Amino acid sequence: MRYAQLVMGPAGSGKSTYCSTMVKHAADERKAIDVVNLDPAAEYFEYQPLADIRELIHLDDAMEDEDLKFGPNGGLVFCIEYLLENPDWLEEQLGEADDDYILFDCPGQIELYTHMTAMRQLVDLLQKWNFRLCGVFLVDSQFMVDGAKFLSGTMAALSVMVNLEIPHVNILSKMDLLSKTARNKLDSFLDPDPHSLLGDMGKSSKWHHKYQRLTEAIGRLIDDYSLVRFYPLDIRDEENVADVLLTIDNILQYGEDADVKTKDFEYEDPEESTVEN
Repeated sequence: MRYAQLVMGPAGSGKSTYCSTMVKHAADERKAIDVVNLDPAAEYFEYQPLADIRELIHLDDAMEDEDLKFGPNGGLVFCIEYLLENPDWLEEQLGEADDDYILFDCPGQIELYTHMTAMRQLVDLLQKWNFRLCGVFLVDSQFMVDGAKFLSGTMAALSVMVNLEIPHVNILSKMDLLSKTARNKLDSFLDPDPHSLLGDMGKSSKWHHKYQRLTEAIGRLIDDYSLVRFYPLDIRDEENVADVLLTIDNILQYGEDADVKTKDFEYEDPEESTVEN
């Protein structure tokens, strides 16, 4: 069995930083985690990728081609679709090692995850190659500090979960960048009561006042069925990083298929112990 995280989220949500943090944490724990860069527009990241989609196709290739003439968004979609049309390249880059653990650093274009089929095709491909998958959806915590934005981020996460249909973890990234006031406010959202979370939204504008009942109904639906939950991530807190990785490992059942390691112990001979005394 092989294990993988699909690391997804909007642009600027901290996907590459998440990957490099998990690689460093695993190395400190004497574990090996590799990263595959699937962002054809990436310019810089702090990890050494096992495979890099830019060696197959770069965003500039799609944007500068005289026949294609894609913009940034269309170019990203084209690059991912081109990857899926050439699965042999990715399969060769991944190799055939058992029990390997790979993070797939995906592009920052949310449409790829919420309603397009490209990432679902990638999921099917990886499962065919014997990967056990967990989707990891990152949202910038600075975006989620009021009720309306928190509900918007929750609905985006729910769309990804429904579209991909794989085990899923939602993470609030960049917690280390929040002020103390914003962090305290966000803490009340992590286990929210839809009435207290959304009850004052109708006061903020005429639009919110008009659709307040719809907004509250959506909030109650999410809360009643426990559809979405967020885990805060502060990359400066090693214990927090370890807890998030442990949660994902448990979902993946990482290591449960491995043989139990045993060690032979040398027990002291009671007769020799008596003679010495």
